[in-house]
Amino acid sequence: MRYHQSGNIPQKRHTIFKSPEDKFYYEQLFGTEGFHGISSLLYHIHRPTQIKSIGEPKDVAPKIAVDKNVTPRMFKGMNVTPEDDFMDSRKFLLVNNDLKMGLAKPRKSMDYFYKNAECDELLYVHNGSGILKTFVGNLEFSVGDYMIIPRGTIYQVELHSDDTVFFVLESHSPIYTPKRYRNEFGQLLEHSPFCERDIIAPTFVEPKDEKGEFLIKVKKENQITNFIYATHPFDVVGWDGYFYPYKFNIKNFEPITGRIHQPPPVHQNFEGHNFVVCSFCARMYDYHPQAIPAPYNHSNIDSDEVLFYTEGDFMSRNHIDLMDFTLHPGGIVHGPHPGAMERSIGKKFTEEYAVMVDPFRPLKITEEAMKVEDPSYKTSWLESEDHSLGDRSQE
Repeated sequence: MRYHQSGNIPQKRHTIFKSPEDKFYYEQLFGTEGFHGISSLLYHIHRPTQIKSIGEPKDVAPKIAVDKNVTPRMFKGMNVTPEDDFMDSRKFLLVNNDLKMGLAKPRKSMDYFYKNAECDELLYVHNGSGILKTFVGNLEFSVGDYMIIPRGTIYQVELHSDDTVFFVLESHSPIYTPKRYRNEFGQLLEHSPFCERDIIAPTFVEPKDEKGEFLIKVKKENQITNFIYATHPFDVVGWDGYFYPYKFNIKNFEPITGRIHQPPPVHQNFEGHNFVVCSFCARMYDYHPQAIPAPYNHSNIDSDEVLFYTEGDFMSRNHIDLMDFTLHPGGIVHGPHPGAMERSIGKKFTEEYAVMVDPFRPLKITEEAMKVEDPSYKTSWLESEDHSLGDRSQE
């Protein structure tokens, strides 16, 4: 992240700051990891602490169907059920103690405010468009946008249609850009596949000076609790710092290619504690005269691998639909489906887009995931006698 300043702020922090009407503004330190991590300072028209009431918590913990998994699996994302409410639409499919991931298909804009008080959120826009409204400004989003929302951010989502689809990841640790692409000052290096120009901060909007009853749903420890506040949460007149939501579009990721097949780490886009997120994007294939563009068979001994297919035709797998999730558990060899390696030889480029998450601790599978599983996937690498001939005939 880089320093950003928006709206009106005082010349020096932690000092008197007043409105033109000689009323105090109220400073808030917004950050994580105690006073060690990155943070921002926000300046409110009203004290941001005015709770009027707190409701009973609602349990939203994902229900686990498979606690220990060694089976390769596919989940048909197109069959995940849409819901009107934004929070109800979140269907987590795969979880562990570091993260949760799944799909959300909300049909209506939020008429309340929301704060995840425990997890950073990554929302990848598979379909649809809208506006992420936050207490530090707005982000307009559309297909291909990653929105990184730090924990503690108060926000609303306004949808432009009822067919929006998000890939959702909640992380118990901060989500950052990869360390190996940053220097000691935090600047993205020349060999990084993206740069600061690709990271879009919120657009400042005029603060809301309103009193009344404002519902903020707060999520912590798998419970959502309704808080009623006496003032509008979007009353920030200005802020500065390093801690804020932002967006990054997958098509601004510039793939690193080579003469022979490059390993998945070159596609890394984000990281958290015990996981990485990669973006597989349209790119030129390997250009060694005898290169095999399809990935080689490999064993992720120390991590599970999850792929979410979002655009194009993924060359290494057969019978893949958009919104599909595939899960390859750690310790089990996986690779291209029969015929995929042969089909890839001689190909010059791909137009595929996919989001990959590699967690370094095993994933548990939820009941929501089992509702949309394709049970035939685990044996889909078996070859029939004429399979390779059939695949070669498609070249």
